[in-house]
Amino acid sequence: MSARIERVVTSGQFSLDGGTWDVDNNVWLVGDDEEVLVIDAPHDADTIAEAIGGRRVVAIVLTHGHNDHVNAAVELRERTGAPIWFPFGDHMLWTAEHPLEEPDFDLVAGTRFEVAGTVLTAIATPGHSPGSTCLYAEQLGAVFTGDTLFNGGPGATGRSFSSFETIIDSIRDRLLVLPEDTVVHTGHGDDTRIGDEKPHLQEWVDRGH
Repeated sequence: MSARIERVVTSGQFSLDGGTWDVDNNVWLVGDDEEVLVIDAPHDADTIAEAIGGRRVVAIVLTHGHNDHVNAAVELRERTGAPIWFPFGDHMLWTAEHPLEEPDFDLVAGTRFEVAGTVLTAIATPGHSPGSTCLYAEQLGAVFTGDTLFNGGPGATGRSFSSFETIIDSIRDRLLVLPEDTVVHTGHGDDTRIGDEKPHLQEWVDRGH
């Protein structure tokens, strides 16, 4: 029996370049009744820990370094004993949020996690940030895209350390090549499917950032 996917929504603030915005974030739990993998750890360790319950946490995997995806990660690590996997390309963003702490392991393209009989593989998708990374679970027909791909288009690229051209390349070359019925579980907002986003690629390019 393969793992199941659960969504937890937490609320807080995203801060970068001197601005602050109220945001709701998706936290994704992949696992079964015994063990679980956590994708992103924003805002509220209590809410995430409650959803985990008594299950063993295999890993806390962070899709990128913006504070609204990592600001509860250290507390969640302390509470669960699970290691934090983090893309090194975003280390400057991590340090801004957690100057006295370090992640446990570097998240790189091809990193594989196994939980509840299901394998998730890291896909490097820079653009929203230099280290932005997605997790693909082929057995579940799902990809967890952080802030790289949303329902309706790519993640924002108008702030520091981001690149519109790079995110478009990442989406075209590394995400839209996945099976069209793959469900896209995003860092904010509603799910979509690869096949639903593919026809809009040229529209995104024409609109720019």
